[in-house]
Amino acid sequence: MPGRTREQHNRMETIQVPDTLAGAAKKGIDYKWVVLSITTIEMFMVSVNGSITLISLPAIFNGINIDPLTSFQYLIWVLMGYSLVTATLLLSCGRLSDMYGRVKLYNLGFAIFTVGSILLFLTPDKGSAGALEIIVFRLVQGVGASFTFSNSAAILTDAFPPDERGKALGLNTISFLSGQFVGLILGGVLAFYNWRYVFLVSVPVGILGTVWAYLKLRETPLPRRARKIDVWGNITFVAGLTTFLIGITYALLQYGTDPMGWGNPWVILAIATGLLLLAVFPIIESRVEDPMFRLNLFKIRVFSLANTAGFLSALARGGMFFILILMLQGIWLPLHGYSYESTPFWAGIFMLPLTAGFVVMGPLSGWLSDKYGSRWFATSGLLLIALSFMILAALPYDFDYPIFAIALLIMGIGNGMFGSPNIASIMNAVPPEDRGVASGMRSMLQNSGMVISMALFFTIVIVSLTHLFPPELATSLASAGAPGLVAPMSTIPPTGALFAAFLGYNPVHTILISLPLSTVAAISPATITILTGTTWFPTTLAHAFMPSLRISFYIGALLSVIAAVLASMTGSRFVHELQGKEGEKAGKSPETVEDTGLDITG
Repeated sequence: MPGRTREQHNRMETIQVPDTLAGAAKKGIDYKWVVLSITTIEMFMVSVNGSITLISLPAIFNGINIDPLTSFQYLIWVLMGYSLVTATLLLSCGRLSDMYGRVKLYNLGFAIFTVGSILLFLTPDKGSAGALEIIVFRLVQGVGASFTFSNSAAILTDAFPPDERGKALGLNTISFLSGQFVGLILGGVLAFYNWRYVFLVSVPVGILGTVWAYLKLRETPLPRRARKIDVWGNITFVAGLTTFLIGITYALLQYGTDPMGWGNPWVILAIATGLLLLAVFPIIESRVEDPMFRLNLFKIRVFSLANTAGFLSALARGGMFFILILMLQGIWLPLHGYSYESTPFWAGIFMLPLTAGFVVMGPLSGWLSDKYGSRWFATSGLLLIALSFMILAALPYDFDYPIFAIALLIMGIGNGMFGSPNIASIMNAVPPEDRGVASGMRSMLQNSGMVISMALFFTIVIVSLTHLFPPELATSLASAGAPGLVAPMSTIPPTGALFAAFLGYNPVHTILISLPLSTVAAISPATITILTGTTWFPTTLAHAFMPSLRISFYIGALLSVIAAVLASMTGSRFVHELQGKEGEKAGKSPETVEDTGLDITG
């Protein structure tokens, strides 16, 4: 083109994108609501699937005839395998979406997730084979979720103007949190009839959403730019993150006589190899022609700080939800007369203040951040999360529920204040043609933080139980008048005891049934009543469990405070389309457009 270099031409195309999008919005004003409805269905379905699986695990494991005292490895993979796959693939999916179309790959992900749900419903085998099939089919769902997660925020950002994006993302968050609530209720009801119904419930929603998405969603026109698949970047990142997360996962499993696998040579090799590959990855990305991980995006202050705050927030809260459910199911609910079989359902009910806080503040903070910027909403939300962690750390194991509920409500409000404004600030900060990869980078960092958080919290809890549970068990048995049971009861792995309680089983019953009749006959009926009641085992477990729980809460509070400091440094509201002259044309004052000190359109 005469008078212009190729680089200048590309920059001109990039600058014209907002005008194109604005024109499309005027011609089809209702399209943005179609986009919101489709992404809402997807978020609702994925959320229901997560909470309904968590609550229904006792029925699922019982349905496939798995012993809870020996099923820890299956439990870990059912819980963490899905997150591992999504964390690994999100970055690649985001890049592929920018190359081949966000809507196209989003729709494909919707369909794959639905197929995974159908396969889970049809799980043919029982025992270990059935558990492995459930794990594999959950991984299939994870692949589908990777395509939808990496594109949902980008598609919403494309469809909504800058002054409505926070509101749209907030409403999208509501669907996710509503799905968690519905999943808790449906899980308790459907699991009572048949564990397969737990997976079937996602199928009609998935089919409806997939068909509607294929019919209604349309690609947003973006500047044409020659892109290549980053082969070495993909290989290095996927292999590095997968190896690292698998190593961390297996470090939580027993190795020989050691209750954890941190001394397993294969675990050490996997973690070291993963870290090495992840260290090489940014070097490769800084040298390849068209990287999938846009390191230059981190030169945008808002993008860099908001993503780091999001990662630290995920690291703080990723394992929190599960640890709180462990405390409720394994300790507090049995102490208050709830049978072990009913604790999974009631744990979900008693966690509802957390969801309520999300539901209230998610859309409200998104709407307000559209008007006033996200910095102080995100910062205040993280500080509230830190406060809730400190309140939870101060509670005894037999706490008063109203105080616990207030702490959960504060945490929910804090997460609602942080979530959608932080996502909006990230997506607003990048050029339109990079929203797919930016959304993938954001989702990858968040999901990686969640997986690492679960592994971190699990490690803290298991290390504590390993050292404190055996002496607490011996002391408690002696106090109950059954010192002769110390040896046979010591065969209970601390992790097995904890997760048996989580799955709705009292491990004491299992141990007593396995003992010789002569041994059981030597124990007085009064002592057996104490041991098999709803208070003896939870009290014994609590003394070994609570110290690790408090450490986890303190770590969560510290990470939240650090994230709050980073969020406070993001500056005033920054929207990439309104940068510089475009901001003046849109009537924005200079104060609303943050100067990043970097021209990223070239």
